Amino acid sequence: MADMNERDAKLVQYLSEAYGKERELETALQAHIAMTDKGPYKKRLQQHLKETKSHAKQVERRIKKLGGGGQTLQSAVGKLTAAAKGPLHAIRGDSEQEKMLKNAKTEYFNEHEEIATYLAIETLAEKVNDSETAKLARGIRKEEERMAAFLQGQIKQLTNAVVRADIPAAQRRATGSARKAKPAAKKPAAKSAAKPAAKKSGGAKKAGARKASPKKRTAKKTTAKKRTGAKS
Repeated sequence: MADMNERDAKLVQYLSEAYGKERELETALQAHIAMTDKGPYKKRLQQHLKETKSHAKQVERRIKKLGGGGQTLQSAVGKLTAAAKGPLHAIRGDSEQEKMLKNAKTEYFNEHEEIATYLAIETLAEKVNDSETAKLARGIRKEEERMAAFLQGQIKQLTNAVVRADIPAAQRRATGSARKAKPAAKKPAAKSAAKPAAKKSGGAKKAGARKASPKKRTAKKTTAKKRTGAKS
């Protein structure tokens, strides 16, 4: 490590973190496989255990090629952490389905941690023009993403299984309180007050017209008298 430049030292640092996580997950996956019933889930865990071991070997080779070595402390910490978690995995949950569900959630979390780790390594390697390390990190990251996608679907399936196993069918049905309330009856719209007002105003006009008619008759009589006086 002392003979490496800053670029290679940083790459080895990030790769060592990934290596330690891979070795930690080897032990955790073995514990989960032992607790899982036969089926697609167990088969996929066994397949991913092989991938995990392969990842660790690939990363270790790259560390040595960059001039690193003596990463025993990092791997030992990973193994000890996984070994300490092993007994806890064995007692999780009340039913087999719930136990596997909790394991799947832990695995899902770990996969995303690895995805983030390899994405950081890939980006770092690209920035310092280390195409070999970038290619390695990219390839491993894609395998971790595929496993995460599988686990996402598995979590849904296992949760459904827990519901069927632990919750009576009657309690899974919608209750009366959950039914939709009937819409309230619409109240009749209030009658507009504009029309009566309009009638009143119309009546006022007629009344005004009636009042004006006597005046017109008076004016006609006056005009007639004036004409008569003029003739005489």
